[in-house]
Amino acid sequence: PPRAEVEEAVARCRRAGIRIIMITGDYGLTAESIARRVGLVGPGARILTGLELDGMAEEALAEALRAEVLLARVSPEHKLRVVQSLQAGGETVAMTGDGVNDAPALRKADIGVAMGIAGTDVAKEAAPMILLDDNFASIVAAIEEGRAVYANIRKFTTYIFTSNTPEAWPFIL
Repeated sequence: PPRAEVEEAVARCRRAGIRIIMITGDYGLTAESIARRVGLVGPGARILTGLELDGMAEEALAEALRAEVLLARVSPEHKLRVVQSLQAGGETVAMTGDGVNDAPALRKADIGVAMGIAGTDVAKEAAPMILLDDNFASIVAAIEEGRAVYANIRKFTTYIFTSNTPEAWPFIL
């Protein structure tokens, strides 16, 4: 069963404009049940399997990934292909994983996040970030913190330029 805090973390991601796509090797109905329980997908979500991904052209995959989708029974090659397709569409991709099969996608993603407790050494080596508590809510908290730091840097930079520009003009002239 999913952890209690995951449902709230998913809701916070939605409010922040972060889209989550579940990619799993599990059976489709199992994945759908868990995804619905935590609010990851709604009633109109499409479930794609690895077999369907094999027969999809790149354009069809890109189109499917733009909608609400859940990927089940996928192989490491499928995970890597999904990451590449999202990146080709201009998306910034974060990928979480814990197994050897996740390593290629963790390496290719803009930021790979390996699980620190349940993760294999291969996954930890492939990912630039290791999540020490294996908790999705920690990722969401880190994103919020990072966005706050970025906003503060932008505000400070704007302040410095607007306050120092009037002082620089007489010097330049």
